[in-house]
Amino acid sequence: MEKFSLNMAKAFLGKNVNLHLKDGSVIVNVQVSELQKDDFKRETFVKCIAYGKKDELVIPLRSIAWAEQLNLSLFLATNND
Repeated sequence: MEKFSLNMAKAFLGKNVNLHLKDGSVIVNVQVSELQKDDFKRETFVKCIAYGKKDELVIPLRSIAWAEQLNLSLFLATNND
């Protein structure tokens, strides 16, 4: 498996994902909203919004091991009675 990179993060912009971090934890069902580059620290951050929340999470790109895209149609089932 290759390292999670800026190009991979760009592919997930606007999509709902589970973010798997290098420490083994998982941030479940967040929408990747923005990529932010800090030129002073020479670091890139991923901004994401948790489902149903307004607050943004800011996670360093180097902390993310991989991302798993979610299929929202499984979560948003309709009642067809």
